[in-house]
Amino acid sequence: MATTADDTTLKGCGGDFVAFVSRWIYVFMAGLFIVTVFAGFVPDSIGKMGDVAAGRRPPFPPILHVHAVLMGSWLLLLLTQATLMATGRRAIHKQLGLLAVVLAPAIVVAGFLLIPAMDGQLIDGIRHGPPEVAARLQEKLPRVMNIMLIQIRIGIVFAILVAIGLRARRFDTELHKRLMFLATAAALPAATDRIEWLPSSFPGSALTVELWPLLVIAPLFLWDVFRLRRIHRAYLVWFAVTLIPAVTMHLLWGTDWWRRTALALLGASDLA
Repeated sequence: MATTADDTTLKGCGGDFVAFVSRWIYVFMAGLFIVTVFAGFVPDSIGKMGDVAAGRRPPFPPILHVHAVLMGSWLLLLLTQATLMATGRRAIHKQLGLLAVVLAPAIVVAGFLLIPAMDGQLIDGIRHGPPEVAARLQEKLPRVMNIMLIQIRIGIVFAILVAIGLRARRFDTELHKRLMFLATAAALPAATDRIEWLPSSFPGSALTVELWPLLVIAPLFLWDVFRLRRIHRAYLVWFAVTLIPAVTMHLLWGTDWWRRTALALLGASDLA
């Protein structure tokens, strides 16, 4: 996750301010990601833990805790790596970067295991809960199936961008560092969709699934455009990787076909 600025580019832009921002922009972005995640997950988790304590929902499945620890570790690694490069400690950065090779696949696997674990609780509630509870949960089913689309998209895009980013670390550090941040940004809908004070297009469309993460990543993109006077190819790679999963998600959003298919994948065709 290299973050050392290109000295030639810096001289072209000129000035201590440009050098300072270019050195620390990735540290800022990692911090912004963490703040965004806290803003989304802390209030949501507190509310859900209250529901568990009151018996209004079942306890969280163990895979949820595993995924939370893995994703939290990833964000801390991102911040640490950016800080190491900003402070010139490249050797430690390279050694610590090996953790990403282990963490990234674990996050993807845990994320996909989390889908049936969480959705399975809802399905069990519909099947075996009291009639009034089952009816209330049944109303949530279309929304949950749409969220499943988001989760699948996140897993695919994150995995591909991280794989390309890790491969690029040996021959193109500028591409590498940007892709590691863009891969992480691909997972941000999980946080931004939970921030209650943000306007949301749910449940009608997935528009805000796109917009809010783009807003979070905008400082890095705009700074690159200002500094480089062009769009860095990392964003073109991100666009190419994201396009098909994004279009597919929007086309399937809220459709009866997807609801039936998702329920079949979860072994709950009887609820379709």
